[in-house]
Amino acid sequence: MQRRSRGIHAGLILLLSQIFHVGISNIPPVTLATLALNIWLFLNPLKPLFESCLSVEKCYQQKDWQRLLLSPLHHADDWHLYFNMVSMLWKGINLERRLGSRWFAYIIVTFSVLTGVVYLFLEFTLAEFMGEPGFRRNCAVGFSGVLFALKVLNNHYCPGGLANILGFPVPNRFACWAELVAIHFISPGTSFAGHLAGILVGLMYTHGPLKKIMEKCAGISSSNMHYPGQQYPFNSSGYSRYQDDYPYGRPGYSEDVPRNYDAYTAGLSEEEQLERALRASLWDRVCVGDSHFGE
Repeated sequence: MQRRSRGIHAGLILLLSQIFHVGISNIPPVTLATLALNIWLFLNPLKPLFESCLSVEKCYQQKDWQRLLLSPLHHADDWHLYFNMVSMLWKGINLERRLGSRWFAYIIVTFSVLTGVVYLFLEFTLAEFMGEPGFRRNCAVGFSGVLFALKVLNNHYCPGGLANILGFPVPNRFACWAELVAIHFISPGTSFAGHLAGILVGLMYTHGPLKKIMEKCAGISSSNMHYPGQQYPFNSSGYSRYQDDYPYGRPGYSEDVPRNYDAYTAGLSEEEQLERALRASLWDRVCVGDSHFGE
């Protein structure tokens, strides 16, 4: 199945507008590279969607393992790309400044692969336990599984406060689960397993052994692990990150970065932008989350 041809990619135009409002010089390098790579592959896909989407049948049974790398970097349409990359923009700026570019790049690569692996495990398990072979053929593309994992990290580092999920206040520690349900309530065609896989990978990092395994593979011990807070130049109209819903009020933390977010968020929180993007997507009959392609 090919991406549907459209005369004007409104989602892509809106995404580029927000990136330039933030200022390219204000976006850390790994976040910027991730945005650029996803946009480039949307305009110049390496393979058609049905040859890059991830499924048990194609990846595991037919040994097409390259789909683990291709699927997170391909999107079904411009609104799918828009929602994922706007979310990546604010999460990336926030987390990359905290963790440093090298470690954040390591996280992005690791999460991209592991989210796919966990997704395959979930779909395989559902197919076996429910006796429904259709789960083996569910094929998903998109970066949103990785974004759910990054959301877990962001909430872990900034646990206080409330998130606004489609108009309802939700404690940050439950925000991922609320978003998981909200997205599939509004747009049931999205990949529930793909998003759930991202949450599970994020929890493996924050509460499981994944972080220590990554440190060991990188030759870093927990005792001397240090994430340098990187400083990036800001222009006169710039700001460092997308608006979030949780204050930094951590002991010993000082915020010295301009926080004028309204210029490129239109005063909207991430969840409000999600709701707007979902509505626009549904109006245009396109998918916002990880898309399923039946065969």
